[in-house]
Amino acid sequence: MLRARRFVIQGRVQGVGYRYFVLRQAHLAGLYGFAQNNPDGSVEVWAEGQESALDEFEVELRKGPTMSRVENVWTEPAVPRRVRGFEIR
Repeated sequence: MLRARRFVIQGRVQGVGYRYFVLRQAHLAGLYGFAQNNPDGSVEVWAEGQESALDEFEVELRKGPTMSRVENVWTEPAVPRRVRGFEIR
């Protein structure tokens, strides 16, 4: 069943390749959606796909790429939009 989640990642996540890391992890998990920088320094991610894939994806979001420092990942369920592809905004 198709599920969707919105994530907001806080910490040292801008200027360290975090969104490109998210893009790669989304492709590996077969997820669709987007990643974008927020003005407050956080990164917002919208992802949809299978629930098990979203669970694994969240684990990777909490790790982040080598140069990042993830301090908090806030998540909430969302209504799937049935988007295709994954993009960096």
